Amino acid sequence: MAAEYQEPDWRVIDYQTFCLDERLVDPSTHRPLCIRGPRPDELRRGEYAVFLGAAQTFGRFCQKPYPTLLGERLGLPILNISHGGAGALYFCLMKDALAKYVNEACFVVVQAMSVRSESNSLFESQGVGHYRRRSDGVLIGCDEAYADLLKMHWKWYVRRIVQETRSSWCHSYETLFSLIKVPKILFWFSEREPAYRDDYRSVQRLFSSYPQLVNADMIATIRRMCDDYVACVGPRGLPQTLFDRFSGERIMISDPWTSAPWPENWYYPSPEMHEDAAAALEPVCRRIIRSGRAA
Repeated sequence: MAAEYQEPDWRVIDYQTFCLDERLVDPSTHRPLCIRGPRPDELRRGEYAVFLGAAQTFGRFCQKPYPTLLGERLGLPILNISHGGAGALYFCLMKDALAKYVNEACFVVVQAMSVRSESNSLFESQGVGHYRRRSDGVLIGCDEAYADLLKMHWKWYVRRIVQETRSSWCHSYETLFSLIKVPKILFWFSEREPAYRDDYRSVQRLFSSYPQLVNADMIATIRRMCDDYVACVGPRGLPQTLFDRFSGERIMISDPWTSAPWPENWYYPSPEMHEDAAAALEPVCRRIIRSGRAA
């Protein structure tokens, strides 16, 4: 969703989006994927880093997201390959074209992304937060899909679908991690800790905060497949006031995905949270770089 964010957010941020490779086709739009810039001048094998994630890695409403900050601290070019609403399935669906970029990097950071972007027996996903309902082929948003489930079915049935979707999430991460042959870091980036209790009283309570539906057991399952695990937790800097970068005045942003304009950013990680994320990741990334050079 890099290109999609660019237009509504233009007066706040220039995301410097660019097409990395026409063979990297966005599975949700079937068009070449545009990723967040700035475009690196050069990518030498083993001398750049890759970051895979959703809007939190992309850095909506943030001038310098954590991949950019970390690249500056480490003196490395970076590729911020991210998409709003993405899950691991999203990257699995373009794994053949993605393999070259991840496996020529010195390390890859993979964000723990939402479960909402996974398929199950009722809904088919293309790796982002909307579905095709298997029963009739109708396209439906993830919030609407789970609201209908909660309204129309007993809790035991909804719990079964949730567990099925969580299992698919773990399988997608296993597939994605098997693609990555270089050191990989699983990154938890959220306002909350992974541990939480399911609450089936509403969609909002069920999903919890980002990454929706992901719990501690799931993180324990997939972190064993990685070389390292890093967590950055906290809401520092939220809510974030949005300013027009041309006039310096406060601004409200409207987009096609939310029902009301954004007078401030209350959902996406703030610039301060991105600074915390870069600081949390830096020691692990430096250790990987040092061990690679020593080898």
